[in-house]
Parts: sequence; C-alpha cells; structure tokens
Amino acid sequence: MIVEKLLFHVLIVLAPVLSYSFFFEKWKIGRSPYFLGILYGASASLCMYFAYFDSGLYWDLRYVPLVLAIFYGGPISGIITLFALLATRTAMGGDALLYAYISAAIACIIPFFLYNYFWKSPPRKRIYLSIVAGFWPALVQLIVLLTYLFVSETVTILEEKMYLYIAIFGFIQIVGVVFAAILNESIIERNLMKDEIRRSEKQHTLGELAASIAHEVRNPLTVVKGFLQLMEGEDERHRHYYPLILSELGRAENIINDYLNFAKPEFKKIETFSMAELVIDLSILLNPYALKEGITLTHIIESDAEIVTDRNQLKQALINILKNAVEATPKEGRVSIRLISDNEQIKIIVRDTGIGMTKEQLSRIGSLFFSTKEQGTGLGTMVSIRIIESMGGKVEYTSKIGKGTKVSVTLPVKKSVEEETV
Repeated sequence: MIVEKLLFHVLIVLAPVLSYSFFFEKWKIGRSPYFLGILYGASASLCMYFAYFDSGLYWDLRYVPLVLAIFYGGPISGIITLFALLATRTAMGGDALLYAYISAAIACIIPFFLYNYFWKSPPRKRIYLSIVAGFWPALVQLIVLLTYLFVSETVTILEEKMYLYIAIFGFIQIVGVVFAAILNESIIERNLMKDEIRRSEKQHTLGELAASIAHEVRNPLTVVKGFLQLMEGEDERHRHYYPLILSELGRAENIINDYLNFAKPEFKKIETFSMAELVIDLSILLNPYALKEGITLTHIIESDAEIVTDRNQLKQALINILKNAVEATPKEGRVSIRLISDNEQIKIIVRDTGIGMTKEQLSRIGSLFFSTKEQGTGLGTMVSIRIIESMGGKVEYTSKIGKGTKVSVTLPVKKSVEEETV
C-alpha cells in the first residue's frame, strides 16, 4: 500500500512542472515566483493530505515540492511553499506538531544555502544537487519523528517492516526528485533554445538588410569623399570646412563597414598566434586611453595558449569590449584583463568597477540600437559578439548595479597535430 501511495505522491510532485509546461509557460504569470510558490505549495499540501499512516508515522513526499520550489522558483517561491506546508500541518494538528515545525525549519536550510551554487552549476550537476537536497529533508523528517516516537515511548525498537518502509520511501523520493528535476531542466533547455533561434533569426535578417543597404550607400560616399579631397586644395574660401566634412564622411564609412562586418565577418588572414601577446598588446594600446579617463588598466596572464584565427578581427572585437569597460567606469576605477585556459578553450575575462547593468539591460546586450551610452548605437558590441561567435567562441555578460560588469570571452584552443590524430 505504501508503494501505491508514494507513487501517487510522485504524480502530485510532478503536477506543478507539468502544469507550467502545458498551460502557463507562455503566460507572464507562469514566470512569477509567487505563482510558482502557490503551485508548489499546493503540491506539498496535497502530499500531506494524502499521506500514508503506518507504524506511528506519516509517509509522504511533502519536502520534495519545497526543494523544487527553492531551486527552480527561487527563494520567494520556496518561502511561500514553506508557509503553505506549515499551515497545512498546523490545520492537521496532532501531538508531534512542534517536531513538524522543527523538521521543516531544518529541512529548508540546505536548499536555501545551495541556491546560488545551484544556478552556477551545469544542468547535469543541478540534477545531482536536487537529489542530495531532496533526500536531506526526508532524512531530517525521519530522524526528528523517530526521535519523537522514542521520546514519547510510542516505540522502543524499530520493527522489520519499518526498515522496508524507509528503503521504499528513500527510493521513491529519489525517483520523484529525478523526474521533476529532469522535466524542469528540459523546460529550461527548450526556452534557451527558443531564445537562441529567435536571436539567430533576427541577426540573420538584420545581417542581410545591413549588407544590402551598406553596399548601396558606401559607393556614393566613396565618390563624394574622393571629390572633396580633390577640391580641398583648390577652394581657399571654404578650406576650414573640409576637415569636418571628411571626418564625418569617415565616421559614416566606419559605421557602414561595421554593418558589413556584422552581416558577414571576413577573416582575411588566418594565422597562429599567442593569446598572451595579444592581451599584452591590447593593454599597451588602451592604457593611455584609460589613464586619460583616470582609470587603472591591468592585465593578468595565466596561460601561454595559442589560437588559430584572424588576429586583426579578434583584436578589434576585444578593443570594443575593453573600450566599453573603460567608458562605463568612473574616475579612479579599475579595469582588468585576465587570460586563462584549459585543454579545450581560452577565456579572456574583462572586469570593470563601473556602474553595472540591470537584468533587463543585460538581456538586451547585443541588440541593435541598445547602448548604455548616451550616443551609442550598440553596433560595436553586436559586431564584437558576431566576430567571436564566427570564430567558434561565445561572449557572456554578468553585472551588478554599482559593482561593475564582467565580460567572459571564450574561444577554442589551437590543437597540435599529435592531439588531432589521437
């Protein structure tokens, strides 16, 4: 009988995940931690309501929804679920009410403590953490309630049936957590894939449009610029206007070149070079600019890895990222470049102590016409991301308001002939 009851509890535990997936995923309310807290709270309450009573104990999976609410809904969702669980237990009453409060308080400590580490971990590790965190409350619950039974002298020795129940309970608990975690991870992966597809489609459409417009505009600009250069030495009256006109034409030409570069980055000269040398060159190149702005620019080299790509294009992409970091940092601030690597990839980490960005601003990084600068177009960042992605790399932004921004550029390491043939 206990097996059937606990398997029924597994369905109750999975109900919030399935409800979100089928009904609420497209709605804004489905992403609200308050709404997720209500769903998981209802799940925990139902587990308690349909608990299986035997050997002086109630057997249920009430703490699995609590763990899932904390990990996948956030702290607010977890607190709502905890209150729902405690309210239901209070309504049920009984002699062991105080012990139930104690076990609930202890049970939620580990999931809350692991929350930040949980979201820094890869998906597979998150599933393992869910199992550990899901098993912990069950263990606490058993220890507290068995202690109560011994203290109240309800039982003095564990029956053989009790050991069987504990084994069944532990196994089904793990099964429930694993299924729920896998479903949650599949939803997260699907949403990330949708966002990536949308972003790729937008970039592809924008790239084609940019290329067609830029080609048409650049040709007449080149002609105008050439004739102005010829006329510069002949017309003495308006000579002072020519530098300004040529400067603005040059700026327009640079913007058009950026559009073309975004539409289809061209790697004209593929070579093998040391990333350490490139980072040092970048530091030397931008240090005067940083000093002019009253900012300290430093570099840390922790790798001598080599890469095979277009050095100039990569350099231009990193210059854009570094300039943005310098421009976002107030006087007496710091910008650092750190180079690290392993056997598979090189990582260039740019940190600043600037104003930082909100979550909304972070989500729009790389979008056209979005920039935190007053006169920025966002094109430089778009081009940098496009160049690095075309090289098989990726760019990740993390930021906190008032604490600064971290940009992580990851690129594949050059492999030797011996490694490739193994």
